Amino acid sequence: MWETSRKPVIDKHDFSFAGPYNPLTMQNLHHQRALTVKHSMHTPINVLVADSSQMQLQLLTSALRRRPEFKVISCPLDPDLILKIMGDAAIDVLLLDADGQGGSWQDMALLRRLHISFPKVAKILLLESPHREQVVNAFRSGARGLFCFAVSPFRALCKCIQVVHSGQIWATAQQIGYLIDLVTQVPSLRVVNAKGNTLVTPREEQVVALVAEGLSNREIAQELGLSEHTVKKYLFRIFDKLGISTRVELVLYAVNHGDHRAAEWLPGSA
Repeated sequence: MWETSRKPVIDKHDFSFAGPYNPLTMQNLHHQRALTVKHSMHTPINVLVADSSQMQLQLLTSALRRRPEFKVISCPLDPDLILKIMGDAAIDVLLLDADGQGGSWQDMALLRRLHISFPKVAKILLLESPHREQVVNAFRSGARGLFCFAVSPFRALCKCIQVVHSGQIWATAQQIGYLIDLVTQVPSLRVVNAKGNTLVTPREEQVVALVAEGLSNREIAQELGLSEHTVKKYLFRIFDKLGISTRVELVLYAVNHGDHRAAEWLPGSA
């Protein structure tokens, strides 16, 4: 299920829902919210806030501690300290501010490290103005939600924390679109030379893409509806066209010269 923050302002007349819109009466909405608040007061969500800015860390921590549904711990953006706290305390949600480095690869590497160490902890990344690459890398690295104060108020962040804690995803419609675009691009890889000219056939492009994903010849055959012998013939032709001799060289060539394209269906007999 996906939680969209397309309507960031949330008050008694405006609620965001995960998944397809389901019209409810205002009375039911108030009742649902009252039950949520009552439950959260008895079982507070343990939140760890990590930020490179001491002032922002204090302000955000102070604001969250005013909410009875949260139990908040804060610390600087120190990987070892974050890991120690997550190991010692029963953290439910990690709130990580990446703006200190602009959402760089170091931030994503840290997020991935934390996700591998504590996969059950829901992670929210605070970004100033997330672009396509940041969004994709953040979710790849284990984020369950992305939040931007530039477009959403503090009370929407509280909702975001509750949503990811319940096992859902917090993302805007545009961010979900980025992820859907990525999925549709995976099955085919356009291999080009320095001038941008295509070097292999559409079927060979699909074989290259699947090799780059780490699939064996048997798995590629099953994926494309071909025989394993046919896949081997495709690989020999690809090797000959690109002037390479191993799968490792093919993967490296695809990384350096490949251009993802939208998926297209090609019959298995092709």
